[in-house]
Amino acid sequence: MKIRSALYRSIFTGAAAACLSLSALAAPLKTDIAKSTVTVVFKQLNVPVEAKFKKFTATIDFNSAQPESSKASVEIDVPSFDLGEAEYNKEVLKKEWFNAAQFPKATFVASSIKATAGAPAGSKYDVTGKLTIKGKTAEVRFPLSVKKEGTTQVFDGALPIKRLTFNIGEGEWKDTSMVADEVTIKFHVVTTP
Repeated sequence: MKIRSALYRSIFTGAAAACLSLSALAAPLKTDIAKSTVTVVFKQLNVPVEAKFKKFTATIDFNSAQPESSKASVEIDVPSFDLGEAEYNKEVLKKEWFNAAQFPKATFVASSIKATAGAPAGSKYDVTGKLTIKGKTAEVRFPLSVKKEGTTQVFDGALPIKRLTFNIGEGEWKDTSMVADEVTIKFHVVTTP
């Protein structure tokens, strides 16, 4: 009886330790918001303009050995959009642009993360997912770079979109000669274990 009891205890302890170590590996990374950024680049009257979202959350559960099992999502606080001038910030939150009162959040959820063919192991990935802005959802793809800096991991990417796909700029603002349709969302996310 004692041998059987000891055997069961040993198996249970080993299984529990394995589960704990697996859950530790699968834990999402902690985002260092102070070092991370989400910016938007577009052209107004053919002049490049860069703005940023001051508030966002990123949830990243990344496994470089098995990128297909990785998960990532970002939630952006639309009212935190900052063009550098209060009057412009107020304008872009109106119905014709972001309609932030009705759609205060923009989200991205990855559906696929795959290592880029031919890239050095653990450095570049192809990401596919769903981007939702102003109640409109579209499938998007973009390249992702990952690098380790000490205990941190840094995720960098640039996602090109068309603003009119998401109804950003309605009525007279659909005119792409004033504000170009092409927009690039850039992100730099710094994480710790």
